[in-house]
Amino acid sequence: MRLDDVRAAVRETRADTERFLCELIRLPSLPGEEAAAVDCAADWFSRVAAVERIPLCDDLRNDEDYSDPVPGLHYEGRSNLRVRAAGAGAGRSLLFNTHLDVVPASDGQERPFDPQPVDGVVPGRGACDAKGQAATIYTVLAALGRLNLKLGGDLLAHLVVEEEVGGNGTLAMARRGEKADACVVMEPTDLRILSSVRGAVWFRVTCTGKPGHSGRAGDTVSALKMAIQVIDILERFHARLLAASRGIPLFDQYPNPMPITFGKLHAGNWPASAPARAVIEGVLGLLPNKTRFQVMDEMRQAILAEADGWLKDHFQLDFMYRHDSHVLDPAHPLPAGLAASCREAGLAGEIGAMTASCDSWLYNNQLGIPAVVFGPGSLSVAHSREEHIRLDDIERAAVSLIHFAGNWCGRA
Repeated sequence: MRLDDVRAAVRETRADTERFLCELIRLPSLPGEEAAAVDCAADWFSRVAAVERIPLCDDLRNDEDYSDPVPGLHYEGRSNLRVRAAGAGAGRSLLFNTHLDVVPASDGQERPFDPQPVDGVVPGRGACDAKGQAATIYTVLAALGRLNLKLGGDLLAHLVVEEEVGGNGTLAMARRGEKADACVVMEPTDLRILSSVRGAVWFRVTCTGKPGHSGRAGDTVSALKMAIQVIDILERFHARLLAASRGIPLFDQYPNPMPITFGKLHAGNWPASAPARAVIEGVLGLLPNKTRFQVMDEMRQAILAEADGWLKDHFQLDFMYRHDSHVLDPAHPLPAGLAASCREAGLAGEIGAMTASCDSWLYNNQLGIPAVVFGPGSLSVAHSREEHIRLDDIERAAVSLIHFAGNWCGRA
């Protein structure tokens, strides 16, 4: 399989790849509303491989690793997609994963669901995170068809829902017990290979106070002030956790690879009244030296240890999302082999760490399928009003992945 032939086959799919990607972006597949995007992907992928709809059910909500930052989501009648291009049966299998759900449009984002490609750049919500990744997988399969090349092992793909709210779509696929020899989770990585991925917990702290009029300050306790106290405590806890998490390869190049972010605060309904209730929501990253359960327990103990007399008895800490880190040795044949294939295809082949969390830990940690994260597009524009992806980068990723698949899966 000559790289020039692969590049030619990939270039021949460019028009279809662009049409597929634009069709997907036009479907606002927010969490719980992905059905039309799933149908669109099923139609396009059925032209290049076998497609199976994997039904979801509400039992998923009872799973220990279920994430629920968005309340009220139900699963009956919804599905993921499992795509399979069967190999000859004499090689290793390779699994791709990506997601079809997107976050809401950003303030000021022009035409988030009406992409108008210009000079090979496709803008819009989901362009790189992660509908452009689905388009890359489509390009790989379509180009292999044009090459009339059958691999030794199977090529598989999971196209899932609800990655953006914690990975529930991939969780459902993991609970089916998928078998594969390696997994490439497709996310925008600037075409870098990320073999280490930080974990995270999303948290909600509910503080209760003693409400009352501003003229009776001695008789009131402001839940809002209690919430501010919690923020200060968790900031100090994060500083200690960060200091204890140094010395981990690939992560140490970042000044803060596991930040804490406070994203929401709700309290009160009148300026002259001490509020009875305040709710903080945020996310705390974690590295491989701690599990999600250790961090959750330590957060609770930090609040109990440092809170004042009122707060100790008037807070509730809940977790809506719980991911462990995943680490794969860069010398493992998956990242090392993909890096070599990337370099041979003209990419840098850099191996690094991901300072966001994603679904890769479910494959690597829970199913024992070695996993890396890789894909075209940049995390710097994901979830932003400037979100876009370059078709040239989709093609470069596809060429590298086809070259790697030929080496990993073997050829019939």
